[in-house]
Amino acid sequence: SFTSAFLFSIEVQVTIGFGGRMMTEECPLAITVLILQNIVGLIINAVMLGCIFMKTAQAHRRAETLIFSRQAVIAVRNGKLCFMFRVGDLRKSMIISASVRIQVVRKTTTPEGEVIPIHQVDIPVDNPIESNNIFLVAPLIICHVIDKRSPLYDISASDLALQDLELIVILEGVVETTGITTQARTSYVAEEILWGHRFVPIVTEEEGVYAVDYSKFGNTVKVAAPRCSARELDEKPSIL
Repeated sequence: SFTSAFLFSIEVQVTIGFGGRMMTEECPLAITVLILQNIVGLIINAVMLGCIFMKTAQAHRRAETLIFSRQAVIAVRNGKLCFMFRVGDLRKSMIISASVRIQVVRKTTTPEGEVIPIHQVDIPVDNPIESNNIFLVAPLIICHVIDKRSPLYDISASDLALQDLELIVILEGVVETTGITTQARTSYVAEEILWGHRFVPIVTEEEGVYAVDYSKFGNTVKVAAPRCSARELDEKPSIL
């Protein structure tokens, strides 16, 4: 009967024993059906476990809690023009081995006349540690020193608005709770880069306890900064 066959199928799938019913070598059709049932059952289990795991631990859900400032700034830090933006993490769980990469995407023409519409150039991030990892325990201001290696070296404040470029920021790290690698991205075009501005402080300390005011996360204040390019500033340090 159907009930008997159904019970037999369950006993095979979960290997709980057959009771008084079993197969012999005299029934090759039952052996073939049993093999097919095991293969299909393993596939279904793998698909269901994968769907449940991906649903409960999606990496993009974690990336949504990594925030970037809407605008980037260029100001003087330690006597050098620097490109800066702010990044923060809204969750209490940490991002392990977090690293930040910055790329400049622009249209370029080679000396041979070849036009590269999307030319990507990596630019270094100023980090006192030899590795590029950051400890994202509180909102941080990521800084890129505009030096001879930087694609922004010859750009002044007046030239910035005329530049057809985009700076792409990529933050990668491992989610502490799941061990899955997550990635958050943002970009800044020329209109979103404020020359002569600096981010306002948002981390305060009261009685040994640090507090972060996220309502001022993207706020900037205007500061004195030369309007010339970093190359001109290196050639004439007296401009400062």
